[in-house]
Amino acid sequence: MELILMLLIILASTKIAGDLTVRLGQPAVLGKLLVGIIIGPAVLGWIMDGEVIKEMAEVGVILLMFIAGLETDLDQLKKNWKAAFAVAIGGVILPFIGGYSGGLMIGLDNNQSMFLGLLLCATSVSISVQTLKDLGQLSTREGTTILGAAVVDDVLVVILLAFMLSLLGAGGEASIGLIIGKKVLFFAVAIAAGIYLVPHVMKWLAPLRVTEAVISAALIICFAFSYFADYLGVAGIIGAFAAGIAISQTKFKHEVEHRLEPIAYGIFVPIFFVSVGINVTFEGIGDHIVFIIIFTVIAILTKLLGCGFGARMTGFDRKSAIGIGAGMVSRGEVALIIATTGLEGALFDKVYFTPIVIVIILTTLVTPPMLKAAFRQPKAGAKPMTAGK
Repeated sequence: MELILMLLIILASTKIAGDLTVRLGQPAVLGKLLVGIIIGPAVLGWIMDGEVIKEMAEVGVILLMFIAGLETDLDQLKKNWKAAFAVAIGGVILPFIGGYSGGLMIGLDNNQSMFLGLLLCATSVSISVQTLKDLGQLSTREGTTILGAAVVDDVLVVILLAFMLSLLGAGGEASIGLIIGKKVLFFAVAIAAGIYLVPHVMKWLAPLRVTEAVISAALIICFAFSYFADYLGVAGIIGAFAAGIAISQTKFKHEVEHRLEPIAYGIFVPIFFVSVGINVTFEGIGDHIVFIIIFTVIAILTKLLGCGFGARMTGFDRKSAIGIGAGMVSRGEVALIIATTGLEGALFDKVYFTPIVIVIILTTLVTPPMLKAAFRQPKAGAKPMTAGK
């Protein structure tokens, strides 16, 4: 019954915390992230990190990105592809320079400084997705630009990581050609499947005389895309996002969205938010407080300015550019994966692993209030912020 007790604590605490933060004028997701720290090992110790929590959290973030794909305006995304590329490039160049310079400044060697620069290039848009949904901004031009830029950012960072492992790492050489080839293969297959296969699969599975045939068909497609993406070295959340976009072009879009949200937001998404907080530990934090402060500031400012500059160069006004930059600040699970990979590949000293994790989590925590401040005035027709999810 231990799992049942953990689920009880997670669901009750996230809903209460989400409601409280909305009453305080902040997005609900901020409360859900903070309560993960409170009920996790860092404070109360009610919920401990474990394999079951990790697996359920992974399902949660996949479903969150699948819903984001369902709600994405594909025409808007096509119109903003230039802006998405510019934002992604700005969000890679400046953070890399900032992280590399910061590493050298505190006395790290060249290789470790380069890895820190790469780590700060990462973007995890899952937290931004939930915040943008709360603010009614997910389907706006700014929201679709953030989503598109995050996809491009993910591909660029994985390729750069492959270069670094090949040149600097102790874990064996990585074939750059193979890495790039896998990325190209995924997007080619995903686009072709989204256009030619997904509509037929939905039409074939939806009429089956079984309970919840439509949502089951949608989840089959979602998990298939996600697994295929992960298998080819692209983040599984990108596969889920692509699956959502594919289904959004069918007549089943609204039914899938209506039936999926109770499943996602009822169980799995809250677990994902809590899983971010339970990675926090304050053990030995005093020895690295300067490192944490320096790199948290660098992480926030370089994404905000780099991505914001890319947005300004492609026609966004200053307010929108700041909002886009804020939406790219969160490093989340993408940076955690890179940090783990770098540790295994001997790209940095393991003594810095915990401080790096804290920096990643701090960037995740500041993203919701930054987005709230940037999009303080909702656009016409935007949904008001609620604590319902």
